[in-house]
Amino acid sequence: MKTTWFRWICILSLISASCAHSSLAVETNATDSVADAYSQMELLTEMLMIVKKHYVEEHSYEELMQGALKGMLHALDPHSAFLDADEYKEMKADTQGEYGGIGIHIGLRDGVLTIIAPIEDTPGFRAGLQSGDKIVEIDGVSTMGITMREAVTQLRGPEGDAVVLSILGEDDTEPREVEIVRAVIEVSSVKGARIIRDGIAYVRITQFAAPTTDLLHAALTQLETDGMKALVLDLRSNPGGLLREAIRVSETFLKRKALVVSTRGREGVTATVEYKADGRVCYPDIPMVVLINGGSASASEIVAGALQDHHRAILVGQTSFGKGSVQSIIASRTDGKSAIRLTTAHYYTPSGRLIHEIGIDPDLPVYLDREEWRRVQIHRAHLENPDVFKNEEKVEYSDVVDRQLERAVDLLQAVMIFKKTKR
Repeated sequence: MKTTWFRWICILSLISASCAHSSLAVETNATDSVADAYSQMELLTEMLMIVKKHYVEEHSYEELMQGALKGMLHALDPHSAFLDADEYKEMKADTQGEYGGIGIHIGLRDGVLTIIAPIEDTPGFRAGLQSGDKIVEIDGVSTMGITMREAVTQLRGPEGDAVVLSILGEDDTEPREVEIVRAVIEVSSVKGARIIRDGIAYVRITQFAAPTTDLLHAALTQLETDGMKALVLDLRSNPGGLLREAIRVSETFLKRKALVVSTRGREGVTATVEYKADGRVCYPDIPMVVLINGGSASASEIVAGALQDHHRAILVGQTSFGKGSVQSIIASRTDGKSAIRLTTAHYYTPSGRLIHEIGIDPDLPVYLDREEWRRVQIHRAHLENPDVFKNEEKVEYSDVVDRQLERAVDLLQAVMIFKKTKR
């Protein structure tokens, strides 16, 4: 009798869930799907009862079910996750205020916790962390099997508190321990705007936050006044950010109605969405080079891919990170306190190229090794914040040459000469 009632409860629950989330799922054969789902749920319930009865330590049904949910979502991909009540509350609060951290953007690559990019002028950057470094341990605890949410929670903490990381660099044979003191992380998203040579301007975007496009437009207006004739847009080690800002930055350089990016989910389940340029501030003809590297991810790849596909810019540097998936937050209708973060689509460039786990290849590859890139970053910091560094520090890095930037400038000079000869 209990089994019969359980079967009907499961079926009714599944039908109710299917109706409630009809925008995310369309059942092609409702009867078979419900029957199969019931069979699997019955197995789950059986295992749950066995664990509850026989496991060496006592655990509540809530603990066991939340563990099962976390495992289910984590098995899908590194970015999907179950958020319990505390995690969901924390996630909603992440978009407000400041937080203590070490200043790195992280991701899971092949299941390994990996640094996408350190944030400049932060403890992580000053400690020498680099794109591609693997975080093997956090405070002596292995990161094997860790979720993104767990990693973020462990890395954040009160300002002034230390965290010890075990880091395995791309060229390292053994991990090294690095102790980093947490600080409040505040980053300007547009930096370094200046004329480099012969009317060739330079501007760098460090991340895509709410004010990024407005800051970029202000910088470009000043560069126009200073005689800008061509532009180098530096997206190296930019880990991404807001989709809307990526679209607004892209449309700054594209003609109206040009496709910027599209998102595609499972066929027949999630509709394809296209985002097109509709900007009022636009520089559709200025010669451009975009700099990218392995730390350029997500929103950076959307911008780079759009400008490359529309032949608006030449890409110089190294293949980008390859983070191009869309996560949706779906709140629980059962308790109203928990939620799931679920990958529901992937980003595609205007020509239809998949970004996720592939990245954007530069038109002109220019490789910098780890130490060379580190020296470029420090030298760049000296140029942009001269009052922060001692004179002896500046002298040590005064002979550093940014080969990727130099190649970009050479290309733009050639383009400008070619345009003159065509007249």
